[in-house]
Amino acid sequence: MPSITVENYLKRLYALQQEHEDSLVPLGKLADSMGLAPGTVTTMIKRLASAGQVEYEPRSGTRLSQAGESEALRVIRRHRLIELFLVEVLGYDWTEVHDEAEELEHAVSDKLITRIDEMLGHPGFDPHGDPIPAASGKITRLKMVSMGDCEPGRYRVARILDHDSSFLNFVTGHLLVPGADVHILSSDPAAEVVTIKVENAKTSHIGKGAAMKILVTALK
Repeated sequence: MPSITVENYLKRLYALQQEHEDSLVPLGKLADSMGLAPGTVTTMIKRLASAGQVEYEPRSGTRLSQAGESEALRVIRRHRLIELFLVEVLGYDWTEVHDEAEELEHAVSDKLITRIDEMLGHPGFDPHGDPIPAASGKITRLKMVSMGDCEPGRYRVARILDHDSSFLNFVTGHLLVPGADVHILSSDPAAEVVTIKVENAKTSHIGKGAAMKILVTALK
């Protein structure tokens, strides 16, 4: 069983790879993301490379190996199922489950995760709209775009990228939760403001930075 530290490295590296696509993730970026010193990260990546969990190219960066990606997806699956269980079964608010899941993802057994998955009906997404990997490692990918990059039109909120409780409270206050329909009225690049109208709510203005953290799908 990998240590908590190893699981956290693999999970964070997986997230960064989604931004870098097929390129290597610079170790400096991984260090900044984890709030660690570059030397500490370099030492750990060399250990993970020796264990076959990552591929490492000095002065270029790193990426997950097939074994490392499988382990990362296993941890991500646990995290997102736990989040959904906390909301759907225990009545937690979606703004408070991320930190709880960070702790529990390393402690619960695979048997319990399987039971949770069955109880919830094999869900595809967690409360924030993040896809839940299947036990096989397969993960559903929807065609989404950030609200900050959208042309005027009608969209449906699909995923919230920032899980900080203050940001989740912000989007809740604007009714921009996954599943909500939103009409983007205009986007002003100079002012960095997106003007929106959510169903059953008043017209409001969202800063471009916040809008970039909200992913949507187009409605026909």
